[in-house]
Amino acid sequence: MKKLVLVAALALSHVVSAQETVSKPVQSYQTQQYKTKKEAFVNSLLAKMTLDEKIGQLNLPSAGDFTTGQAQNSNIGKKIEEGSVGGLFNIKGAEKIRAVQKVAVEKSRLKIPLIFGMDVIHGYETTFPIPLGLAASWDMNLIQQTARVAASEASSDGISWTFSPMTDISREPRWGRISEGSGEDPYLGSEIAKAMVYGYQGKDLSLKNTILACVKHFALYGAGEAGMDYNTVDMSHVRMFNEYFPPYKAAVDAGVGTVMASFNEVDGIPATGNRWLQTEVLRNQWGFKGFVVSDYTGINEMIDHGMGDLQQVSALALKAGIDMDMVGEGFLTTLKKSLQEGKVTQAEIDLAAKRVLEAKYDLGLFDDPYRYGDPKAAEKEVYSLKNREIARSAAAQSVVLMKNENNVLPLKPGGTVAVIGPLVNNALNMAGTWSVGAKHSNSVSLMKGLQENFGKNTKFISAKGANIDYSEKLENIYAAHGKLTDRDNRPADVILKEAVEVAKKSDVIVLAIGESAEMSGESSSRTEIDIPKSQVDLLMELKKTGKPIVMVLFTGRPLALTNVKEVPDAILNVWFPGTEAGHAITDVLYGKVNPSGKLPVTFPRSLGQVPIYYNHKNTGRPLNSEKVDKCEYERFRANYMDECNTPLYPFGYGLSYTTFSYSDMKVSNTNPKGDTSVTASVNLRNTGNYDGSEVVQLYIRDLVGSNTRPVKELKGFEKAFLQKGESKTVTFTITPEDLKFYNHELKFDWEPGEFEIMIGTNSADVSKTKINWSK
Repeated sequence: MKKLVLVAALALSHVVSAQETVSKPVQSYQTQQYKTKKEAFVNSLLAKMTLDEKIGQLNLPSAGDFTTGQAQNSNIGKKIEEGSVGGLFNIKGAEKIRAVQKVAVEKSRLKIPLIFGMDVIHGYETTFPIPLGLAASWDMNLIQQTARVAASEASSDGISWTFSPMTDISREPRWGRISEGSGEDPYLGSEIAKAMVYGYQGKDLSLKNTILACVKHFALYGAGEAGMDYNTVDMSHVRMFNEYFPPYKAAVDAGVGTVMASFNEVDGIPATGNRWLQTEVLRNQWGFKGFVVSDYTGINEMIDHGMGDLQQVSALALKAGIDMDMVGEGFLTTLKKSLQEGKVTQAEIDLAAKRVLEAKYDLGLFDDPYRYGDPKAAEKEVYSLKNREIARSAAAQSVVLMKNENNVLPLKPGGTVAVIGPLVNNALNMAGTWSVGAKHSNSVSLMKGLQENFGKNTKFISAKGANIDYSEKLENIYAAHGKLTDRDNRPADVILKEAVEVAKKSDVIVLAIGESAEMSGESSSRTEIDIPKSQVDLLMELKKTGKPIVMVLFTGRPLALTNVKEVPDAILNVWFPGTEAGHAITDVLYGKVNPSGKLPVTFPRSLGQVPIYYNHKNTGRPLNSEKVDKCEYERFRANYMDECNTPLYPFGYGLSYTTFSYSDMKVSNTNPKGDTSVTASVNLRNTGNYDGSEVVQLYIRDLVGSNTRPVKELKGFEKAFLQKGESKTVTFTITPEDLKFYNHELKFDWEPGEFEIMIGTNSADVSKTKINWSK
């Protein structure tokens, strides 16, 4: 029997097991005695502070990364001495951070320590797959572990606060920041939000290897009109509470310490100045106790929204519930005047300052302001071998096998492999977007990974074949943040012909194409979501050689792959895998790891279908299922004339090198009553030739409700590892809690009636049974 071993993940002693997973919110260590002591300390400190010092705690400038000697001499250094800075971000390195902290605790009047933040989004220097890729693992222990590693690295290097996790639900692939979230589903997004918070914050924030998490962007940022970043959002409260709010609330319930406001408006009021959102929902309904920070210049940007001048919008933000102003300095420069004019109150300023000080207390900064940032610890922890091994495993487990005709994969060592494409040798782009702390020169390119793992017995020959795009102008835009696309300025036909000649000498072609790293991410909206034509032309020419083609797809968003799906023999979606990209992709290509990833977001057939997502609602004129399956048009029904209604790849989709069979579903009770539980189970069997993991998915449909309900909703999943020939019973327990939803009165409850229970390998391929649940 050929075994596919999960490289590093199953072999290393430091890998988090199910028993080690954090199971309680971070506040679990905060006893009443702790809370009383904190309250007394913070109140005593507030009593000593001047108005300017209180407002100073609300100011979060960007450090722009200091150089040696700037800590005291810079403009920010002087403000720190004056007590006019509460924290800094965009400064990296234990020595630099200690130098700045020294100014705060030795030069300022009250010696209040600073908090240091950074966008540690999917790893620090050791980078993991982009968040959308990590979500494809459907492995909460793994996701939590990546956050734990990120926190350990960042904290050893001086960082005590990360602006993560991003929990924005998005069904809009044109929006570049879909890459930074967990996809389209509120249940999966909620589970990931909890895992990330537990990973960053652990059980005790005062420990040196934990950092403060920040759930963002509150709220609805992923639903901007037309997929344009920062754009208007307008939706009903029913949709907000049922579909978009759950991951934010899950993070709050998990004890997240901070929340970041979003750029968009909600109900016609920018989120940064929206009191209903930041106070009524977040604090009064959900019980959030931490502090809220604006996004980068988010307060100032309300001026362009039409909410007033800087003084007006700053007062609006404070009264809405914003406690810290990122970069804009509207609080710093206008709140004193607003207080004098009666536009804000002393109590509002005091409360915001108190929340910031409480976070610093929880981090242990008043006990030891230098607890974060130990150069010796950082030297051992940051980008360590063990962390890179975890990154390699995480990247491999995030890969989604989307096609594998004639079992062309896994590849067998030996022979000649043509490795072609604009992303074959580009290490700079492997980490993907929002890899702020990474040293991109450390990343492993695909070619390097292949050579280092199989170069002794396999001949790898290489050619670029095409640029990322025919347009040099666009490539210059894509090459943001130093992630160059390595454009080849020779004529396109010359580059293409070179690749074809290389391909002819091979036994199989590995083609690395798709997006470059910064084609997705912030400010990276696209009106088209195809693979650029330069790369499609390369694929079509290589097809003419008659060689088997394995397409390694790099992407930060769902792409419309209809025009290329049938061309390659296999498609591996590797997202942007991070530091160990080349090694991890090689592990999957050659079968050291059997791919088990499942899509956390729907892939459309064409842009015209967007938004397309699995948990949609029916119309009053749905297309009948037979015509849906056959892709037939029916007049006066909800369908397209020129395209199928179904997606190209549904939510939850992903293949394996092995095969799995599902038995008929068994339900423990088809007529449950009241507050009881029902179990639904299937027998899963590995019927193929390899060991492998399958993500078994549970969906429920409420067939009749006081409000219209989705055609199905994810309510559970289990990732089961089975050896070849092995069987396992996978059981889900369903309770009335799983049936609850927010109705038109925003009452959260369940309604008796008929429900459809579905279990399967993805959202489109499920078995069904009905139960009737009465109260």
